[in-house]
Amino acid sequence: MLVLLADKFEQSGRDGLLAMGCEISFQPDLKDDALTDAIRKVQPDVLVVRGTKVTEAMLDAGPVKLVVRAGAGYNTIDVAAASKRGIYVSNCPGKNSIAVAELAFALILALDRRIVDNVIALRRGEWNKKEFSKARGLYGRTLGLIGLGKIGQEMIPRARAFGMPVVAWSRSLTPDAAAALGIERKATPREIAGAADIVSVHLALNTDTRSSIGADFFNAMREGAYFINTARGEVVDQAALTDAMKTPGIRAGLDVYAGEPTSGTGEFKDEIGKEENLYGTHHIGASTDQAQEAIAAETVRIIRQFKETGRVPNVINLARQTPATHRLVVRHHDRPGVLASVLDAIKAEHINVQEMENIVFEGASAAVARINLDNAPSPVTLNRLRSENADIIELNVLEIS
Repeated sequence: MLVLLADKFEQSGRDGLLAMGCEISFQPDLKDDALTDAIRKVQPDVLVVRGTKVTEAMLDAGPVKLVVRAGAGYNTIDVAAASKRGIYVSNCPGKNSIAVAELAFALILALDRRIVDNVIALRRGEWNKKEFSKARGLYGRTLGLIGLGKIGQEMIPRARAFGMPVVAWSRSLTPDAAAALGIERKATPREIAGAADIVSVHLALNTDTRSSIGADFFNAMREGAYFINTARGEVVDQAALTDAMKTPGIRAGLDVYAGEPTSGTGEFKDEIGKEENLYGTHHIGASTDQAQEAIAAETVRIIRQFKETGRVPNVINLARQTPATHRLVVRHHDRPGVLASVLDAIKAEHINVQEMENIVFEGASAAVARINLDNAPSPVTLNRLRSENADIIELNVLEIS
């Protein structure tokens, strides 16, 4: 199996891939047309990326069967194009949660104590203890979390260590779950904005969350509140955030932006970077040695399981629900050609197989096949299969609700 590593990838991960018998092509600076050309030339079975965009043209350039995002998100991958081509897309959720939570708290502390402004003044040869002695402190301040996945949950014990009560909103957060976490549940993100001294966003990017944090949210924030985003820039209406930072007191700590360079280095032209009330980092939330080693190990695990079993852990683009309306259950002798005759009969009726599994019993004498179909076979076909194939023990059709 040939693996193209088209982004930075830890040596431990490369060693793991080689140890399992994979060939690797390590080209960490590939992007855009250069990546398309490399896929065409290398002909990889597996493509591994971090922040690099994966386009439809790239997926057409070679025999890629699996794309692994060596990180949590996958918004830089054309998942729809991969799904049309039967290409698995997998990621490494949760492996960078601690690293991102640590950066979120670093931004909170930096805003509160004006760390960046202190450093700039010192480098200019200025001493201004009078100005920089002004800070609110975190103890007793309320932290509001928008989204409560693995990263959001990592924020809770860190807030507790600083003596901060936590309020949170998430679609999946129930009152019982909130009570178990020792936090207060709010019904909407806007309620979080009004209740928190510091808001930290931890939402995945999808059609529902894109630009979901907008003007109404910022208008509801408390005067002097801090806004932290280490998730995805696109979940925030950046123009609304910029306007909010121009009002008295609202300050932001961002690691992500609506318009980021596609490579590790480049020119940053986004006007938000010039705002005085912004403390910004360079999308480095997951970039700790600990997180990258964990992500490399998970990537190796995904590829190993795919290589050895054909199954893909953490796959994100399998259908949650197929068009199947009926299930054909075939109990049969485990002999050659039994299922082939069933499938030929289904094909003759122009019925499509959506999913299929065949479970063999101990001794390999009998098996049960479960075949999900987008229509029910006719009684004539079922009767013919029962009468003409002596290896079919029993045949039943179930309606899928």
